[in-house]
Amino acid sequence: MPRPTAAQLAYGSITVIFSTLAMLLLSQTSSAVGTAVIAVSALALGLLVALTVPQPKSRVVALRKPAEQRAEEPVPAGATSSKTAA
Repeated sequence: MPRPTAAQLAYGSITVIFSTLAMLLLSQTSSAVGTAVIAVSALALGLLVALTVPQPKSRVVALRKPAEQRAEEPVPAGATSSKTAA
């Protein structure tokens, strides 16, 4: 499993903090069970947000031949070269 990026950690943490505060203020709960349910649901929401942040795409490096080798490659008889077809 790949490591989480800084964006995933930041978005997940901010979601947990703000959703916990919002749910506690809106529900006005004073019981321990209500607070525990809100905390668990905020953690689940933060995890969901962190997992849906797009991963950076890995860069694929194309292996290319050196310029002098590419210039010496023969062009088939019926094909037009991209260098001369301008």
